[in-house]
Amino acid sequence: MPLLETRDITVRFGGNTAVDGVGLTMDEGQITGLIGPNGAGKTTMFNTITGLQKPASGQVLLDGADITGLSPAKRARRGMARTFQRLELFLSLSVRDNVRVAGDVLRKGSRKQLDEATDAVLERTGLTDIAGRDVSDVPIGRARVVEVARALMTSPRVLLLDEPASGQTERETEAFAEMLTGLAAEGLAICLVEHDLPLVMRLCSAIHVLDYGELIASGTPREIRESPKVIAAYIGTEEAAS
Repeated sequence: MPLLETRDITVRFGGNTAVDGVGLTMDEGQITGLIGPNGAGKTTMFNTITGLQKPASGQVLLDGADITGLSPAKRARRGMARTFQRLELFLSLSVRDNVRVAGDVLRKGSRKQLDEATDAVLERTGLTDIAGRDVSDVPIGRARVVEVARALMTSPRVLLLDEPASGQTERETEAFAEMLTGLAAEGLAICLVEHDLPLVMRLCSAIHVLDYGELIASGTPREIRESPKVIAAYIGTEEAAS
């Protein structure tokens, strides 16, 4: 049984169908890719999975339990966390306080335990050296990692990342990829929405592809790379051959 599953999710905005009957699975200890052109419905799927968007029909299941009707806060307490396409950080706070605040909100332990957990997450994500800096002064590539670190403070079982490598340098992306691989090896289920296709193909064991709100393909990186539908809709012949 997948750790997280969506069944026949449909989302409509007025007369427009943004997501049409999409079923996805995410497994413990694996990185799953969710790709497709801009406007394909990827962020809408993330919003639906995390409870920010109510579907017109379909189900979201965590550990086999239907959580479709739960609020975002209740889903977070069950082990779901995410980042956003646009940076959602507290610009007046330091890097450390941006990470720590997630533990404060969930009231995770005593002050000492919270401080220790914050330090552990900062070290795990490679942010210790800039922990005292105002997050507004941090380059966007590392600010993306701050968002991931804040999500990790909630001790998630499922982590949804919306274009986390955007704005990163090549060196930052390499470090980020290594970190995600390590997190998955520790048992975390990660779903990655990302336009950096080489990164997706390298990290993900399974990939789902959306186009105009429909799921047009699911499979291994090789299967996705060789899919005529995916090549036509998104990858293109040159990128598929590389």
